[in-house]
Amino acid sequence: MAGCECGKVEAKTLGERRTLRTALVLNATMFIVGIVAGTIAQSNGLIADALDMLADATAYAIALFAIGRSADFKIAAARSSGIILMLLGLGVLGDAIRRAMFGSSPEGAIMIGVAALSLAVNATVLKLLSRYRSKQDVHIRASYIFTRADVVANIAVICSGVLLLFVHFRFMDLIVGVAIGVYVMREAWEVLHEAGEAEEAGGTKA
Repeated sequence: MAGCECGKVEAKTLGERRTLRTALVLNATMFIVGIVAGTIAQSNGLIADALDMLADATAYAIALFAIGRSADFKIAAARSSGIILMLLGLGVLGDAIRRAMFGSSPEGAIMIGVAALSLAVNATVLKLLSRYRSKQDVHIRASYIFTRADVVANIAVICSGVLLLFVHFRFMDLIVGVAIGVYVMREAWEVLHEAGEAEEAGGTKA
């Protein structure tokens, strides 16, 4: 008779909870830092990045709530996260259009500093989440995809800040903001697609 796997399952669940709590706190903190810095710096890219952190914090909270629940609940949690991310992407695009119409004067140095800090946070969270991102745990997989999108967004904002410092091309910030919005929407679609695949694969039977 095979040995009981209860201990391993419990350890995995505790590890997931610990990881998601850490990710939630870090992302919520960086949202506050980013939104304040983005407003001061008049940076669409930085504000988009901060809102992305807020969406991630929300996704981590949903994933945390889903741990230990049914496969159907986890799929629904992943789908909810994807919808939130899609709405965020649309909001970022709307803010970019508003700033293009009314103008802004983004500060490159602030953008680089805050985006670099966000990159360090997201790289840490990404490493933690990579241990649990199996196809079966679609709610954790959604969180991993969110964080991966953040890393790309952070690098884009840093590059934008560097160009602003040396070229003084303010529209680069808007271009990066739009690019982040589009990329976020693509990642949202990936989350929704994987949730649909998990459901078709038998999530309702679990």
